[in-house]
Amino acid sequence: MDKILGTADAQGDLEDVISNSQTARLLKPVLNSDLSAGKGDGGPTIVSQSALLPVVGPNGSMADIEENTPASDRISIYVVREGDTLTQIAEMFDVSVDTIIWSNNIKRGSMINSGDILVILPVTGVRYTVKSGDTIDSIAKKFKGDKEEIIKFNDIASGGKLAVGDEIIIPDGEAAYSSSVSSGTLQPVRNTAMPSYSGYYMRPVEGGRKSQGLHGYNGIDLATSCGEPIYASAAGDVIVSRSYGWNGGYGNYLVIAHANGTQTLYAHTSTNIVGGGWHVAKGQVIGYVGSTGKSTGCHVHFEVRGAKNPF
Repeated sequence: MDKILGTADAQGDLEDVISNSQTARLLKPVLNSDLSAGKGDGGPTIVSQSALLPVVGPNGSMADIEENTPASDRISIYVVREGDTLTQIAEMFDVSVDTIIWSNNIKRGSMINSGDILVILPVTGVRYTVKSGDTIDSIAKKFKGDKEEIIKFNDIASGGKLAVGDEIIIPDGEAAYSSSVSSGTLQPVRNTAMPSYSGYYMRPVEGGRKSQGLHGYNGIDLATSCGEPIYASAAGDVIVSRSYGWNGGYGNYLVIAHANGTQTLYAHTSTNIVGGGWHVAKGQVIGYVGSTGKSTGCHVHFEVRGAKNPF
């Protein structure tokens, strides 16, 4: 039914105007050069960890997109679209091409195809400037890295020599800050300045011992027998379940996204019994302890991304 509205004319009198689908005012696009001017009052809604639904307009605005780029410590999933390149995807997630290659077991020179699912796994480690006398072996030993990982990640030819002044990445390397070590996005994430959710996470294995304290992306190692069950530390949705490959040293691993915005990661599993897209309850068995990937014994590497690791 048409609605009668009153509008003021030049003399202040009211003139009846019929408002219907033909006379209704149209929304105007954002013309302000300041992208933030187009933001919705409530911000975008994140759907399934990947899609954005703008609050205003069918297409949202660049302001919505810019403010929702992946956090540096979060693991993301990306489905390759037609025409995508590794360079474009790396720029989108603010990581290096090598990071994507390293964490998805992609051979250099290989093509990615539409529909491929990539895990965007932010790399932890250190950036190092080669000095006189350095070798891959000495650098690996100095920063507690792996020789083969360094060669693969930096695309160093087999038997190739390092040149003084070259910058290389030591994936999962550990070192105190010095003038030769970059403190950029590749540095490990610690508990410092992270929120604490007391009681939210349960221990992912029964018993066992902490064989290594905080390292990598806010992770610890809990050593126990191979084949022991691994439990979901909190309820959530499985976003990654890799049951083969090196996977950046994680070997077989799982990642669960939780309602509080955090993620937990369980690495070096022998078997994963849940898959991507599954919803799991707190305490549910999700896999079994193993020693896959970069591992020297039976244990689970357990990370909390986005909050303090309570263990």
